[in-house]
Amino acid sequence: MTSIQKARELHWMEPNTANGKIQHISSKKRGFTLIEIIIVLTLIGIIVGLGLPQYKHAAKRAREAVLKEDLFLMRKLIHQYYTDKGKYPVSLQALVEDQYLRIIPVDPTTKSAETWVEVKETLEIEDLASGIEPGVTDVFSGSDRIGTDGTPYNTW
Repeated sequence: MTSIQKARELHWMEPNTANGKIQHISSKKRGFTLIEIIIVLTLIGIIVGLGLPQYKHAAKRAREAVLKEDLFLMRKLIHQYYTDKGKYPVSLQALVEDQYLRIIPVDPTTKSAETWVEVKETLEIEDLASGIEPGVTDVFSGSDRIGTDGTPYNTW
């Protein structure tokens, strides 16, 4: 090998300080190609596309679970109120005033605490004449939307 060839070879090599060996320096920088980036972005798009409907469905199921729990709790407290006082509460607000509930829960389907439908008891004419107010015996959601099981929320 001539001295010119050795000089050219040394120009493309430098010592590696970590292990003391000589390694070639490549003039071509290593990176991602356009095809690799497109493939990765396509895969990410497919995964997001598959996951988004599942997320929306899971959010609806969660709201329905909250609605069922709220209805169960309020019905239980209405019954407890009746057991304790011998009469039904005049309204859901009476449950709050008598500290059976801290606050009236927000209906997750209507996003309001004012839309609950209160079912009042039917009283005899003598009871109405004596000034007794009919109490709340049941409660339903005020929403007219349909649940995932095909039934309207206001029938749960």
